[in-house]
Amino acid sequence: MGSGTIEVAVTGLGASTPLGGDLPSTWAAMLAGRSGVRLLPDAWAEQLPARIAACCLVGPETVLPRVEARRLDRSEQLALVCAREAWADAGRPDVDPERLAVVIGTGIGGAHSLLAQDDLLEAFGPRKVSPYAVPMMMPNGPAAWVSIDLGALGGARTPASACSSGAEAVALGLDLIRWGRADVVVVGGTEACVDPLPLAGFAQMTALSTRNDDPAAASRPFDLDRDGFVLGEGAAVLVLERADLARARSARVHALLAGAGVTSSAMHITASDMHGQVRAIRQALADGGLAPRDIGHVHAHATSTPAGDQVEADAVAAALGLHPVVTATKSMTGHLLGAAGALGAAAAVLALRDGVVPAIRNLDSPDPKVGLDLVRAEPRRGAWEAAVSNSFGFGGHNVSLAFTRA
Repeated sequence: MGSGTIEVAVTGLGASTPLGGDLPSTWAAMLAGRSGVRLLPDAWAEQLPARIAACCLVGPETVLPRVEARRLDRSEQLALVCAREAWADAGRPDVDPERLAVVIGTGIGGAHSLLAQDDLLEAFGPRKVSPYAVPMMMPNGPAAWVSIDLGALGGARTPASACSSGAEAVALGLDLIRWGRADVVVVGGTEACVDPLPLAGFAQMTALSTRNDDPAAASRPFDLDRDGFVLGEGAAVLVLERADLARARSARVHALLAGAGVTSSAMHITASDMHGQVRAIRQALADGGLAPRDIGHVHAHATSTPAGDQVEADAVAAALGLHPVVTATKSMTGHLLGAAGALGAAAAVLALRDGVVPAIRNLDSPDPKVGLDLVRAEPRRGAWEAAVSNSFGFGGHNVSLAFTRA
């Protein structure tokens, strides 16, 4: 191990994504190469340049009791569903509530509720606004509701670092355990903002794919014909636990969280920066006591934008070399923004545990400038000992997580 003297285990996993309502179905769909991208059926989408998105396959409102669901924003619903799945997967650890913490990141927060309540305000006046409006809009709402649900008294925190929010939550969970402030931390990310305003805003930046005639082929990381990302929604949650306590209770350990690197580029509000990404990857390795040669595979951030994918490819090559196999599951799920880093972390953990890396969907013509060992056509099998999951966000937020096989 690197700077940490305490081993941290991943003992629980949960997810709700465009590919499945839980993590096992999502993972099976990733290995099968399915796409969760669809043409939006809503009338409001007809005037948008990008009329496609990756919405959750199973609506969280169908999983939660109706009375509970109606007072929650969709991002909060998703976080709660996934936290309950991850907690059950971890075997519901018997932990002192004051030693249990929650860190759930989000990029935007309660966008659905904010926009919907504003529509009600403008159409019918202030008396039509829900008394739950403020708790539904709060970015800290998902972390707060999960902490209430689990009775976690060790703190409920909310990184809001754009598309790296979920990964930064995992990194903070690692720190809380190493600092001795918690024994178990429920970490992850959630996002639900498939709405006209976010779609219009991203489209005005020319960040979205406009492949409306073939939604399943729209998200194509590292492909020569990539033209932008596809907006997605979902959540992913991991249970982090002191490894000695996990072993003492004979818990199943999916993988170990060996290290994390968190840097800022301080360069541009939206552009990717290779140097900041390289520093994050190298920090994660140093933190976990790993060398570049130890990394068997990389879960790339790879959103499918022309510039962003190339910058990350250059960063991976510079920090790790060309030997790791590289996947990019956003080719199937679209970009879950604040939840993306948590889902990427879960995918990296499962790849180590099961010895298989999903193939990148739609990689028909690999960009020759990329130069990495991209997993194409079929999943790649191997007995890798360590993996890196990358997550990069607007504002110059760079997060890399290093996992090792249990």
